[in-house]
Amino acid sequence: MRVNDDVVIPHSELVVRATRSGGPGGQHVNTSSTRIETVWNVRTSQAVDDVARARIERALSARIDSEGNLRIVASDTRSQRRNRELAALRLAEAVRAALHVPKARRRTRPPRGAVEQRLEGKRHRAGKKRERRESGDDD
Repeated sequence: MRVNDDVVIPHSELVVRATRSGGPGGQHVNTSSTRIETVWNVRTSQAVDDVARARIERALSARIDSEGNLRIVASDTRSQRRNRELAALRLAEAVRAALHVPKARRRTRPPRGAVEQRLEGKRHRAGKKRERRESGDDD
């Protein structure tokens, strides 16, 4: 399963299990195992290096259990084949998102016009308040 240009998870590392799913569908739901559960162990995987493994574990810590298993479940459709495809897509998308390194923000200075506009606004508000204070001449 291709995650991105650098990471390809071999199917031998995935454990795919089909179980019965709940929800609408009548008697069909009670007799067929259409819910797909795909499990990938991040800690023992040969598909990622140590840096990528640490990034995945940090980003997906809420979805990884104590043994290092990332569990993805799909029970959207009544087709086992389609749920298997959906689970694989979700696993690839989750790992792809975890491996994404956001671009570092470059600090920039505000434009001179913006600074002058802000300072002019401050002077204007200060002047209003000063006028309110000084208007009490009947002391």
